[in-house]
This record gives sequence, structure tokens and C-alpha cells, in this order.
Amino acid sequence: MPVQIVVGAQWGDEGKGKIVDLLSEHIDIVARYQGGANAGHTVIIGNTQHVLHLIPSGIFHPTVTCVIGNGVVVDPIALMDEIGQLQKLGVDISGRLLISHNAHLIMPYHKLLDSAREATAERIGTTGRGIGPAYNDKFLRVGIRIVDLLDRDVFVKKLKQNIQEKNQILRKIYEKTELDVDKIVCEYEEFDKKIDEYVTDTALYLHQALAKGKRVLAEGAQGALLDVDHGTYPYVTSSNPTSGGACTGLGIPPTAITSVLGVVKAYSTRVGNGPFPTELHDDTGKTLREIGGEYGATTGRPRRCGWFDAVSLRYSAMINGIGNVAVTKLDVLDVFEEIKICTSYQFSGKTLKAFPSDFRSLQAIVPIYETFEGWKTSTSNITSYDALPAKAQAYIAALGKLTGTSVSIISVGARRDQTIVVH
Repeated sequence: MPVQIVVGAQWGDEGKGKIVDLLSEHIDIVARYQGGANAGHTVIIGNTQHVLHLIPSGIFHPTVTCVIGNGVVVDPIALMDEIGQLQKLGVDISGRLLISHNAHLIMPYHKLLDSAREATAERIGTTGRGIGPAYNDKFLRVGIRIVDLLDRDVFVKKLKQNIQEKNQILRKIYEKTELDVDKIVCEYEEFDKKIDEYVTDTALYLHQALAKGKRVLAEGAQGALLDVDHGTYPYVTSSNPTSGGACTGLGIPPTAITSVLGVVKAYSTRVGNGPFPTELHDDTGKTLREIGGEYGATTGRPRRCGWFDAVSLRYSAMINGIGNVAVTKLDVLDVFEEIKICTSYQFSGKTLKAFPSDFRSLQAIVPIYETFEGWKTSTSNITSYDALPAKAQAYIAALGKLTGTSVSIISVGARRDQTIVVH
């Protein structure tokens, strides 16, 4: 039962969209297992850029079936916009997009609560898309799932109970306008009609597909260091982007997993608040941002940039079971005279080789770097590992050695053809 998981091994935005798109050429099913429309996966075909938020990145391959699993929180507006955009492009999704009936819905009050909280002094730096509040309701056992739309009485009852509670919070704590139950009922009934053809028991579908020997790629959103259990808490997302989240988010057993591929940038970035040990506040950081186009695919927010952090990747490899990594954006480093990799941390006079996941320690550590000579030549048209400059090969080799992983894919540009497969 071959299931490969693709995880972001840093703080998200590693380029998973391109890697999943590439791997999908030899895959039958791509299944998204967590997160919501706060994730933006970018796929460039030819000279056209496509940004997906909920639909898996394998959708551009006509023989691939795409699954939105039960672990995803679904924003109806974002989903319908995405379906509409794909249809305008001529992408046939009929019979190729399946949505779990057990996936939870993002409701209008989730977005209001998210934005209201982010306006306070205790902000996390979320996208304001309602992801956290939707997961809150899921674990409070008051969430509304897609299956609830099938029974109007059940849906209205749950919605009224939720809105009564949310209106009190919005009015008393945040001084926001109250929500209209009837209006929301009408909006979501229309949504139900539009997505009815896609909704099914995706866990059963995946099990039947695996029994037939189908090849499945599980696609995560965000990155492992934003995992709610294993990331830099509380500056994390509200789900489990780590490989373990694939089993709960899709309803597949751990015994079905055959490999985990970690996706990393050749340097590091982070969006939102929270500790970032190798962050650069100087011109080097600005250069990485501008050359790398480091602005959020979903929000357009500038990303924080820094050197590659081998300590954090060792930790990520450990908790995810990563054997191979895909290194993206190597070409961004083409202009630098020297390039650094953080090999350890200094904290309270001690050298740390392990990643301290508590954010107070991470805020206080000092990164210790190993410096490499830059190759100062373009790599964007190189298609084989042997053709890379010797200094670029030395950097890639060091990255693998320092993290205990094997580099199997190197991306030197955004297009599909700007990829090196390392044999």
C-alpha cells in the first residue's frame, strides 16, 4: 500500500506545490490532509502561475484524482473560487475532486473571531482566514461538518447554538456586529448544492484505492515547525502538518506509509510572528527576500528571511521520519559571495545541537554558522547534478550531511523543467 507523504520541513512556504506537482506525474491520487485556505501552494506551468489553497497540487495532471481529507477545514467561498478558476482554465475536475463528508466547515463567525483576536496585543500573526477558530470548534465538539448540510434541521440547530454563543463573544469582547442565522443558512444551503457531486467518504475511497495498488501522495500544508504539537508553540498553526497528521487527516493507517519527503528551501523563511533563529535583519535578508520573491502566496505579506538552519531540519527529520529532502530555490543563492548554514545554537554559555521547541529558549539562542564560498554563477538552466558548480555541490552535500538526510530533488527555478533529480 504505497503512500508517500510530502511535508514542509521548515516554517512553510518551502515550495511544496511545485514538488507535489512534479511527483504527481507518476501518482494516481494526491490527498490533502490538514490546514485550510490559509495555505498557498504555487504551481507554475509554462509561464503561468497558479496558486491553490485547498485543492491538492496534483490537479493539473489529468489522470490524478485529488482528495480533500477530513482533517482539512473547508472555506466554501475559497473552495468555490478555486473550482471556478480551474474550470476557466479548462481543467476538468469532474470525477477528479473528492471532498470528505467529515471535513469541518469554516463559518463566517470563524473569520470574524480570527480577525478580532489578531487585532489585539496577543496576536499570533495568522492570515485571519478563520482556521484557528474552526479547529477550536472541532475540538470543542461543536463544529459543523459538510455532512451536517445534508439535514437542514440538524444544520440549523447547530448553527443557531453556535451563533448564539459567538454573537455574545463578538458583541461583549470585541464589540463586533452580530450575525444573521437565516442569511448564513441560505448561503450554506447554496454551497451544499454546488459541492454535492464532490462529497464522499474519502477514507473509504482511499482504502479501496490502496487495496487496488493505487499510488497515493499525501500533501501537507504549512510546515513542521508550525505543527501545533511539535512546532514553536504558541506561534504555530492549528493542525498537524507533520507526517503523523496524514493518518488522522485522511483516515489511512500508519502501515500504509512507505516514505516521507521533506521540502526545504536552500535558506530559511518564516511568515508571521514567533522565533526564527537565523533571521537576517540586514541587506542580506532583504536580498534573499527580493530575489526569492518572498511574499506570501495567500496574503502577500513579506516573509522573514535567513540562512539555512540545519538544527531545525535535524529536528524536523526526526519527528517526521524524513529520509529524503527536496531543496528548493537553490538559484536564489547564486549571487552571494559567501553562504552560511547554522550548525548549532549557543544558549546560556552552552552549545546546543538539538532544537529547543519552546519559543523562549529559541528567542534567546545565538546561531553558530559554518561559512561556504558562493558559486557566483547562474544555476537556473542546469538540469543535472554533475553540471552544478563544484561549490554548489559542496553546499548541497554539506546540507545533507549536517541534517542526516539525502537530497533527492533540487529546484533551481519555479518552472517544472527547472528541476534536478539526484540519482
